[in-house]
Amino acid sequence: MNTSPYMDRAYELALQGWGRTSPNPMVGAVVVKSGKVIAEGWHAFCGGPHAEIVAIAKAGKKAKGADLYVTLEPCTHFGRTPPCTDAIIKAGIKRVFVGVKDPSRRMNGRSIQLLRRAGISVQAGFLQPELTRLNEAFNKYITTGMPFVTTKTAQTLDGKIAAVTGESKWITSRQARDYARGLRFGFDAILVGINTVLKDDPLLDAAPRKRIKKIILDVHLRTPAKARLFKGTRAEDVLIFTASGANKGLKATVITAPVKDRRIDLKWAMGYLGRNAVTNVLIEGGAHVIGHALKDGLVDKMMVYTAPVVMGEGLQAIRGLRVEKLSQALRLRDVSVGRIGGDILLEGYL
Repeated sequence: MNTSPYMDRAYELALQGWGRTSPNPMVGAVVVKSGKVIAEGWHAFCGGPHAEIVAIAKAGKKAKGADLYVTLEPCTHFGRTPPCTDAIIKAGIKRVFVGVKDPSRRMNGRSIQLLRRAGISVQAGFLQPELTRLNEAFNKYITTGMPFVTTKTAQTLDGKIAAVTGESKWITSRQARDYARGLRFGFDAILVGINTVLKDDPLLDAAPRKRIKKIILDVHLRTPAKARLFKGTRAEDVLIFTASGANKGLKATVITAPVKDRRIDLKWAMGYLGRNAVTNVLIEGGAHVIGHALKDGLVDKMMVYTAPVVMGEGLQAIRGLRVEKLSQALRLRDVSVGRIGGDILLEGYL
């Protein structure tokens, strides 16, 4: 269905909630009357008023007889906030234009039917590819209970992440590294293996700063108490999956997890995160962690930063994924390619 400048604007407003609304979706809303925008709103944070409520409140009495453009189907249930459909009906909105339906089982068109029964004209199906991708993490989480998983690698043209000596700082440019760090803001959690912690001692912070969960896969609980990742965190912000069971005085939440092939069972760990409202996870290393995530079918999206460098012999970007026939190789879809400084960023979905 063709869109309109009002739905385009609602999409822009929804983006204002990027990295701030989880486990809720990003939503934008615009109230229009006599061809003019009279109010706008977006969902700013989880627990805060929904986009429709913000826009209707700003419109006040002018909302009566107006049109409402909203990127996602309005809610009909009591959650952290009252139902948006009640507010739409009470305000006297005449027509509602919905970008995409809410895929959750308790919604998925229910509010559209409710609004129509109340005498409100409703049209749905605008900017569907863009709005579906906008809330790709929410869409997976709300329908499966599992987090949306993205992997990030920084490699050479021939797929190496370090020299034979282990030296890896830095393969990609500062521009690419700063860009990648900024993207962390859009995630609930960053996940790495213990070898990455011991070798690189990463801070694993987001830019701008926000509370983000740091997930460590550490079978034998070797994470040092003085690791940089603990800087400025609370115990509930650092989750260490281990087979050891003992905390060893770490400022972390230590979780005893099952082991599969001498490694933390990643599928079990992702299920645990999903049950604890972690909707999207960024896996940043190492090569074995990413390889096993791919092998277990847990990865939804890949981000590959590639520098114009040839290493020859060196450490591979992905390990533990064994393909014996070309037909078994994992192939990305909906691939996009861009440049960041002198490097290339390839993104695609599995």
